[in-house]
Amino acid sequence: MNLDLTGRTALVTGSTGGIGYAIAKALAQLCATVAVNGRTTQRCAEAVARLKEETGSGAILAAPGDVAACASAEAVVAGLPTVDILVNNAGIFEPKPFFDIPDEDWQRFFDTNVMSGVRLSRAYTPGMVEKGWGRVVFIASESAINIPVEMVHYGMTKTAQLAVARGLAETVSGSGVTVNSVLPGPTLSEGVADFMKQMAAGTEDPDLDAMGRQFVAEHRPTSLIGRLATVDEVASMVAYICSPAASATSGAALRVDGGVLRNIA
Repeated sequence: MNLDLTGRTALVTGSTGGIGYAIAKALAQLCATVAVNGRTTQRCAEAVARLKEETGSGAILAAPGDVAACASAEAVVAGLPTVDILVNNAGIFEPKPFFDIPDEDWQRFFDTNVMSGVRLSRAYTPGMVEKGWGRVVFIASESAINIPVEMVHYGMTKTAQLAVARGLAETVSGSGVTVNSVLPGPTLSEGVADFMKQMAAGTEDPDLDAMGRQFVAEHRPTSLIGRLATVDEVASMVAYICSPAASATSGAALRVDGGVLRNIA
């Protein structure tokens, strides 16, 4: 199986921590040159240093900028004009009852979770088509299909990502560029861990694994693994989709949801 990404350059948005960091690490381990993106120069620099230490790769770059904002996204592209692999991972989530979600939150979620990927895909994909090879991946969620009642605005953006990814895949069909979505289920990312620690305020050393299993049992009872996924498990799927071995997979919504979604198609 050809997983070698030597000579390929990848940009992973929102990769200073959590799932994005794990994806950046997995791609670096497949010998890609990886550009790390985050909102601040400091966070990017820290992540780059950590990745170099953990992977032994010197081919790790910083591409700071808030990709939710048009001007900042354009600055990222100006600093990194071409890539072979684009992983649209930057995203936010926040539990909030539907009737308490103001217009500003709907717009903020759409700009961050959807428009960031739209802008960067529009900027980078034509270059991939010209070269005859490329990978575009949108990190969506099982919430795209199982809209969570506790954060409808988040679910809406994840459904939108599936539509954008499929439409873009059809736009570049036959070009050698593949476009796919990956749908993680509940995952013990950095953001989820912080949220769980807040929920366990007053507990000195909360058992995140046990808390995760309890959450899954109560809120995602259809899960077949009965636990939160790890960021590395999600990253493994993304790394494969970005590799030469996945050349016949495009326009797909690929699940790493632990079996939460019960529909078989």
